[in-house]
Amino acid sequence: MFVPNITTSQNLIPEEFCLSNNEFNLFEKVNLLRLDYEKRQLQLSSSLSYVAKAHVEDLQNNKPDTSICNLSSWSDKGDWTACCYNKYIHNPDCMWDKPKELTPYPYRGYELVTYFEEGTHVDSIIDLWSDSKEVLDMILTRGNYKKKKWVCGGVSIGLNYVSLWFGQRKDVQKPPILCLNEQLITDTIPTIITTNDGNIYYLIFGSFPNMHLAKEALREAKNNEFKYADILDKNSKIRLYLNKFGNLKEALYAKQQLPYEYREAWILKD
Repeated sequence: MFVPNITTSQNLIPEEFCLSNNEFNLFEKVNLLRLDYEKRQLQLSSSLSYVAKAHVEDLQNNKPDTSICNLSSWSDKGDWTACCYNKYIHNPDCMWDKPKELTPYPYRGYELVTYFEEGTHVDSIIDLWSDSKEVLDMILTRGNYKKKKWVCGGVSIGLNYVSLWFGQRKDVQKPPILCLNEQLITDTIPTIITTNDGNIYYLIFGSFPNMHLAKEALREAKNNEFKYADILDKNSKIRLYLNKFGNLKEALYAKQQLPYEYREAWILKD
């Protein structure tokens, strides 16, 4: 796994920066949690993930969360502004401005960071967060966060610390890649309709002026292992769909798992 070089003076994200399989899965579960509460899914941000990883490494190696300083504190041993963050020293910019200091992301970031004494597991992280009203309020922008509107997020999992960042503006950086020698393994999702909310949700990838072009696109999708792909010819429109689902949650989750070259796919409710 790549560890950020936290001593560089540049705020560009290294090309080799990557996330682990567990980090990808944790972010997916955060989005699924939001979907459970009818909140929009978040863009996975390279910038905010880079900040999260830098902070996890700082917490693990330099222990700035000592004495009166809490988990949102940063040490003086990196290329950032050191700060002791606690309720008595009101300096939120110390934490909010870290994305500006470390990455090209020019907006504020808001962090949820948790300490685990005996290591971490994706399911245990989500269970802990789900059981905390304060944490849920932050993830779901309720309570003290009701005026916020999260658009993107970043994540990092360390040996004892987990950092989750939120941003209110889109990150224009390319999405993070999976670390070398890792395989992205996600929870299995149904590939056909299993539960039904009374609608069908098509994962659409392209509209075509004629059936010939649609069939060519369908052949290519089948070759790319979209075995449930088919053509939807309805309302004078010819579309290719990659799959169809009986509820929106499954459709949104499937969309997020698509390969990069299929990122323009969208969901059609019928």
